[in-house]
Amino acid sequence: MAYDRAITVFSPDGRLFQVEYARVAVTRGTTTAGIKFAKGIVLMADKNIASRLMEPDSIEKIFKIDEHVGCATSGLVADARALVDYARIASQINKVTYGEKISVNLLVKKICDFKQNYTQYGGVRPFGTALLVGGWDESGSGLFETDPSGALVSYKAGSIGAGRNTVLEMFEEQYREDLTFDESVMMGLSGLQESKEEKLDPEMIEIGYVKEGETFAMMDKREIMKFLDKLET
Repeated sequence: MAYDRAITVFSPDGRLFQVEYARVAVTRGTTTAGIKFAKGIVLMADKNIASRLMEPDSIEKIFKIDEHVGCATSGLVADARALVDYARIASQINKVTYGEKISVNLLVKKICDFKQNYTQYGGVRPFGTALLVGGWDESGSGLFETDPSGALVSYKAGSIGAGRNTVLEMFEEQYREDLTFDESVMMGLSGLQESKEEKLDPEMIEIGYVKEGETFAMMDKREIMKFLDKLET
């Protein structure tokens, strides 16, 4: 027990328990997914709101960071908002300093460096959230997962949150390099459906995407409903 009371104390077997507890907070969050397709990235999240009294639009799981990049979150929403604000500032500083958009890879590394600082100093705690960051830059499309430790991994298709393992199993079977936008959305929704017992509700689904030469955009409810109708048939 003595080794999980401070973030800076390693256990005898080399573990930081507070970081591991933060990872557990992510696994209790809502399921989100991200997929690279031929000319871009699509991100989606199931809000999974428990009470019918809550307004679904008041819950955000997907955020636009810059014109060409966005992220999906799972875990503590307040922590995610703080990281999104930091990422937005970092991308704007890069634009003002160098006169160009920040690359997705560099932005994710900056976010992870910021996260890592909160695993190294006393008096703070790790961020209890993971991010799926996706975007399009000069090197093509990029999809990255960050965790509370500050580690990052690049994926062709990834998932975070409570249904992560179920979604990834389905992605392993169905993912192809030449997926179209519609096919990637359908695959992502199929993964979200696999991870829960009840039917997906269009009011609870958020989908954001960016295509080559376009800006990051959120899909409206009517489009989401069309895809969910296809999923049923």
